[in-house]
Amino acid sequence: MDVLIHLFVGLHIIGIAALLGGFLTQMKAMGAGTARFVPAMLHGALTMLVTGVALVGLNQAQGATVDTFKIGVKLALLIVILGLVYVKRDDETVDKRLFGLVGLLTVTNVFVAVLWT
Repeated sequence: MDVLIHLFVGLHIIGIAALLGGFLTQMKAMGAGTARFVPAMLHGALTMLVTGVALVGLNQAQGATVDTFKIGVKLALLIVILGLVYVKRDDETVDKRLFGLVGLLTVTNVFVAVLWT
């Protein structure tokens, strides 16, 4: 079971990398006002959602205690990110503030995961 959990943690990190990497590749375009949500951002957010739910289920099945409030905060942040990226995925350009919000929420989600113990 530990191997399966570690596999899903790795996939979760890949999802974060895709979401944050997609954001970072558009930073220069954001300054010019031509940033857009790239497909990697949508796929990364979806990967985070699926693997995160799987990790909660696997940890609970193993009898580990899960901080449901922390998971709820992370899920809420991810749902906002996923909603914004999904709705605006076909737009040629995205408003700087909206694009920056997705980056801020992504980084916040990472720090919630790492710092909240």
